Amino acid sequence: MSADFEAALKEIGGKLSQIEAVMDLDSLRKEVAELEEEAARPDLWNDPEAAQKVTSQLSHKQASLRRLTELRQRVDDLAVLHELAEAEGDAASRSEAEAELAEVSREVDALEVRTLLSGEYDERNAVVTIRSEAGGVDAADWAEMLLRMYLRWAERHNYPTEVYDISYAEEAGIRSATFKVSGPYLYGTLSVEQGTHRLVRISPFDNQSRRQTSFAHVEVLPEVEEVDHVEIPEKDIRVDVYRSSGPGGQSVNTTDSAVRITHLPTGIVVSCQNEKSQLQNKASAMKVLQAKLLQRKKEEERKELDALRDSGSSWGNQMRSYVLHPYQLVKDLRTDYEVGNPSAVLDGELDGFLDAGIRWRKKQSEVA
Repeated sequence: MSADFEAALKEIGGKLSQIEAVMDLDSLRKEVAELEEEAARPDLWNDPEAAQKVTSQLSHKQASLRRLTELRQRVDDLAVLHELAEAEGDAASRSEAEAELAEVSREVDALEVRTLLSGEYDERNAVVTIRSEAGGVDAADWAEMLLRMYLRWAERHNYPTEVYDISYAEEAGIRSATFKVSGPYLYGTLSVEQGTHRLVRISPFDNQSRRQTSFAHVEVLPEVEEVDHVEIPEKDIRVDVYRSSGPGGQSVNTTDSAVRITHLPTGIVVSCQNEKSQLQNKASAMKVLQAKLLQRKKEEERKELDALRDSGSSWGNQMRSYVLHPYQLVKDLRTDYEVGNPSAVLDGELDGFLDAGIRWRKKQSEVA
């Protein structure tokens, strides 16, 4: 085995061993066995919500365990594959081993990022809201581009999405949209996207083809679970119903099934129109409201600590710039991670930005 290959493989193996220690492989196997036993109980589905939680946890834990064990097997197999290639002088096999080494290295790095997600809600699904800000019709179009970007990213990773509500702008694009992305550690992963996203381009809505700068804000919240106990008395909310509508105001529903909920003490307003049933829309809207109230509660608890931190590190500030003209560049202003292919990023290739953001956040917390 060549010295360079051996050194690279040793580094990857060591990094994987650290990941196995952090994720506690023995405990993970034990948790999977216990959840499998619980999932096999004949009375499990007597409580559908509890059953759903058990099966979801089992699926996530099994996937983590499978990913770890398969990566360890691939690392072990690499040493044998490269030794055989060297012994036989087989250039094709040597090239195959080097390609596999690079791929395993990428996957181990991605798994290492997962171990940095240790926040209270990091394991949960993510509820994302996008709002157009300064920039008029271009900002509304930009908000819709961001919506597509995140939905394409989720699609690439086979994460189910559910769009709760879209408010269309009059000329083009959207005023706002709220959707859920389901999967392990998605709140922790996507929370680094929170902040203001800036687009610079030649406006397709300007007949003089002038350059336009547009802004949209992304908010990321954890999906609320029953254990959070966010109590919302009926007297504290006003529920309005209306007809769902699509672009151009054309009716897509002939009944008043869309729901808008106003939380009277805080003034928070949420809406949902993706279901045909008014009850289903109300239930979805209540989940979003609970998430917003939970976030508000956590922010109040952290207020004293946040006041001691440098306001310049706030995620509420502009955090990423997408330039389509006069040059092509997407740059994260916190991490300095950048890509010269905006089309790929806007088509959902976000993993590099997410990994860099998670590592940056970890360093920020260590400094604080």
